[in-house]
Amino acid sequence: METDRLVADICEYIDRNASGADAAMTDIPGFALFKSHAPTSIDGQIYQPVVCLILQGRKEAYIGDRHLAFGAGQSLIASHDMPVMARITQASRQKPYVAMVMELDLAIVRSLYEEVGETDLESVDARALDTGETSDDLVQAMARLFALTARKVEARVMAPLIRREIHFRLLQASHGGMLRQFLKRESHANRIAKAIARIRQDYSDNLSVGELARVAGMSASSFHEHFKALTATSPLQYQKDLRLIEARRLLREVGYSVSRAAFDVGYESPTQFSREYSRKFGMSPRNDLSSAAG
Repeated sequence: METDRLVADICEYIDRNASGADAAMTDIPGFALFKSHAPTSIDGQIYQPVVCLILQGRKEAYIGDRHLAFGAGQSLIASHDMPVMARITQASRQKPYVAMVMELDLAIVRSLYEEVGETDLESVDARALDTGETSDDLVQAMARLFALTARKVEARVMAPLIRREIHFRLLQASHGGMLRQFLKRESHANRIAKAIARIRQDYSDNLSVGELARVAGMSASSFHEHFKALTATSPLQYQKDLRLIEARRLLREVGYSVSRAAFDVGYESPTQFSREYSRKFGMSPRNDLSSAAG
């Protein structure tokens, strides 16, 4: 399927099925479609393990001290849950931003061990969030997955097969190095994933690096080093980013007061919360709450 035709079909699908803000979840589990007619302001998001394939437009994301920019023909692979600041940078009414996003299943990745083996497990500079050019084979596989949204009977049989193919294509991608590390049971990718799961579960608690290192089965110094190498941020900064992004959601979507949001995500001092919130988002939580209400 030609890219222009694919973009047009996705835009039409979203117009018919949008669940809000020009986004549509499909009947295929974990497969979503997005479009935007204008650039967006930067905002905090939690990227779960996904592949995001941009067909038109551009986007950028910040994680720790890393800046990633990617556009049409490129894709982003997130191998771990990652708190990021992201925005769409190129989109217009004539040429909207259009992307396909599929959740990754690390069990499928590991099940491909027999086919892939342990080649290139220690990829240089492998990151938990990375971008690169998308192969034609991967684009075609994603397009075939989208085509199944109009064929419900075929989707029940074919979608799991195509999803497995997509995981295989990602393992072969230049920016799929971190996924390749998941093929090895005791790799740093798997160990850090255990610690991230603990942070996600107990992000409002006071967690020490030593405690997280024990969860990962690593020494404190080795854990800190590898966590920073994989995620471009420290374990405690990762937890802080999770807290602040969740607090912003509570303020904007649930209507919590500033102090209630602060205490709910684990801050003991609303003053410290406001200071760190302002540093993260460029405005105080009170002003942010007012602007969202307006």
